[in-house]
Amino acid sequence: MSLEEIKEILPHRYPFLLVDRILEVQKGKYCKALKNISGNEEIFQGHFPSHAVLPGVMIIEALAQTAGIVIHSDENETSSREIVFFAGIDKAKFRIPVVPGDQLILETTLINQRRNFWVFEGNASVDDKLAAQAEIKLMLHSV
Repeated sequence: MSLEEIKEILPHRYPFLLVDRILEVQKGKYCKALKNISGNEEIFQGHFPSHAVLPGVMIIEALAQTAGIVIHSDENETSSREIVFFAGIDKAKFRIPVVPGDQLILETTLINQRRNFWVFEGNASVDDKLAAQAEIKLMLHSV
């Protein structure tokens, strides 16, 4: 799935759209995405100018956006008037720093779903090494 197709699904835009490409989607269950980490990202102006490291919260947000693709992949679950919001984050762990030049692979797998509430297992990796993991809780909200 291309960047333009992602923009048709997710409401996020630059500089907060953190998914560059969708590599695989299993409708309503799983998504694998890619984020290229560029030294030109605005976040690196302040985190940290002399030693750029992608903040962990940005990795968690990228995982949440990837999970949002899963939710929106099932047309029966969402309408164009609904946005996915965070409901919680559990078991977040950060293993290795993510730096400019890295390709961050984002994988989210649905664990549980009740009405408009979803729980995902999220893993972010660089060069097949686990960089971060978390349990991501999301909910739909009408706008």
